[in-house]
Amino acid sequence: MSDGPRQLALELPHVASFDPDDFLVSPCNERAYAYLENWPEWPDRIVLLVGPAGSGKSHLAAVWSDRAGATSVARADLTDALVPELAALPAVVVEDCDLCEGGEAALFHLVNALRERGGFLLLTARTPPGAWGLATADLLSRLRLAPRIDLQEADEALLGALIVKFFVERQMVVDTTVVDYVRPRLERSVAAARAFVEALDREGLASRRRITRALAAELLRREGRDDPLLPL
Repeated sequence: MSDGPRQLALELPHVASFDPDDFLVSPCNERAYAYLENWPEWPDRIVLLVGPAGSGKSHLAAVWSDRAGATSVARADLTDALVPELAALPAVVVEDCDLCEGGEAALFHLVNALRERGGFLLLTARTPPGAWGLATADLLSRLRLAPRIDLQEADEALLGALIVKFFVERQMVVDTTVVDYVRPRLERSVAAARAFVEALDREGLASRRRITRALAAELLRREGRDDPLLPL
């Protein structure tokens, strides 16, 4: 039961931390982390970072960008006019390469220009290049030949640590019993963990209740995700 009348939960802005010191290394991402940390001793100037939504691609790309002094751009914002400026840089990140159709010429020219000038290029995507719907055969061929690092969904240890991180980012004071209760009941996905923490924050604000295990259990039951076979 609610402790009082519900109030409007305003969606206050908060910033997800992509600070290098905040990146959490776990078996599901340690190979990718080690590979990027080995820069500039890469076997190729172009590297693909592939993983499902919420697997930490943007955070890991930000860690590498900080180390390499790279400039980041979304593929959707990559234009022919921008290519000369980016090609003159020592390192570039192009994010969400699978979430955009068209603009292949700009990407193709950037790949070629950075390789010719000795720059480094990190591409992030949820899927391998063969699933991007590329019509430029030479571009697809070059990307398929580039080293690819795959990120996996979070393991249980990382998921628990990320839940804590998401609580901290939203300045939520939460007992560890809440994390222990929620972790095994959520889909093993960073995106799912982030979404649940956001929903729990909204629920606490709307009902004017503290963030407790009871409130978390109530929200999980409402969403049909409270497994009765798991320990309370």
